[in-house]
Amino acid sequence: MERYRHYSDTSRFILPAVDVLLIFAAFRLAGYLFLGNWYFGGYYPFFYAIFALLWWILSGQFANLYRTDRLITYPEKLLYLMRTFLLHAGVVLLGVVALHMYWLPARYLFSAYSFSVTAVVAGRFLITFFYRAYHKHLARPHSRFVIVGAGASGQELYRFLESHDPIANQFMGFFADSTEPVPAGIRPLVRGRLSELKEYCLRTQVDEIYFAMPLDRRQLIEDLSRFADDHFLSFRIVPDFRGTVRKDVNVYFYDHLPILTIRHAPLGIRTNQVLKRLFDIAFSLLVIVGVFPVVLTLLALLIKLDSPGPVFFKQMRPGKRNQLFPCYKLRTMRQGHGQTELQATKGDRRVTRVGYYLRKYNLDELPQFFNVLLGHMSVVGPRPNMISQLEEYSKHIRTYQMRHAVTPGITGYAQVNGFRGETREAGTMEKRVEYDLKYVENWSFGLDMKIIGLTVWNMVKGEKNAY
Repeated sequence: MERYRHYSDTSRFILPAVDVLLIFAAFRLAGYLFLGNWYFGGYYPFFYAIFALLWWILSGQFANLYRTDRLITYPEKLLYLMRTFLLHAGVVLLGVVALHMYWLPARYLFSAYSFSVTAVVAGRFLITFFYRAYHKHLARPHSRFVIVGAGASGQELYRFLESHDPIANQFMGFFADSTEPVPAGIRPLVRGRLSELKEYCLRTQVDEIYFAMPLDRRQLIEDLSRFADDHFLSFRIVPDFRGTVRKDVNVYFYDHLPILTIRHAPLGIRTNQVLKRLFDIAFSLLVIVGVFPVVLTLLALLIKLDSPGPVFFKQMRPGKRNQLFPCYKLRTMRQGHGQTELQATKGDRRVTRVGYYLRKYNLDELPQFFNVLLGHMSVVGPRPNMISQLEEYSKHIRTYQMRHAVTPGITGYAQVNGFRGETREAGTMEKRVEYDLKYVENWSFGLDMKIIGLTVWNMVKGEKNAY
């Protein structure tokens, strides 16, 4: 399917030329409204020339506008145009200020930009509309194509082409194995079994065959490739990696080389690591400098008055890649109970009166901001469990170790979804690990902000599962 036929020498010059003419009309109209006549002399033609030339350059570099591109929807086109015009205005402003150039009246500039944006957007939309209408109602389809395989990859390809490529190409149907499960929604689109594909292609003059089945079907691929060559058809492979490895996969590209990964790991990307670490340093410093002098001093005094013993409690915990680190907390239990590896339970007699409230409102975790600053922990991440829990759950939960692929956090996705506290009930730790892995595979800076916000809210209302 030739998706890029509109990249031609003619379109590269005609479309921007239309833009320049529309911008010229916008300038003349703005001048008439501002001056009250059609005079277009003095500084105005010079500014128009700079304006039009800059638009020609920026639109080609950033808006991808030199095509009537059917793979771009109208909202996307509008977004690209508005983004480029904003950049255009910024460059013009910077140039005027830096070069100390004569500044045109603000009313005239506003009118010129407003009319130019309206004219260019309307022009682009009209060109696209007429182009698509012509190919839909008058022109013969450029390509008739079928999809071999009605699995996940085939369905994704069909949905993409139907939503982004509705003109100039005609979808003829799916062909699938008799053993391949086909969703009820696309069964009417299935034209037959694989054995019927060749006869159908010859009878209906199909132009292209998309192969969207697992790549281990080597004999079938070779057979269809030879058939396509013999009958002047285009044979294209859409790799069904999920069907090949029997797991969800992610595809990255190193230049033109595809790299498959079984698990999505956003925090394996260096820029994401740097962003998260910079936020951790800034946020932990803000808490340490702005909150600790008052809050930590008050909590330390309450702990001392409530029971004998140190203010802080230190325990070695497994961190990223199971590397042990000293995890700091405010002491919430009585001194000398000798059960530091035993998880706290509801009504635990080891917990002090002040410690109960510290745990309920997550205040006992405050010293861990020192861990964050030192790089042992992050503000958000899977909570670091005890060493005994690592040894126990690693034997029973196959994916438990995967949560240690990232730096542990003071708060986590599992905790804000209610999975904290005791893990004695069946399935409790499994759910906690499930949410931890969702965080690891779907990390974003926005998700971290959401978790921090939910954590603050839970601190205000109190945690019912915190003992």
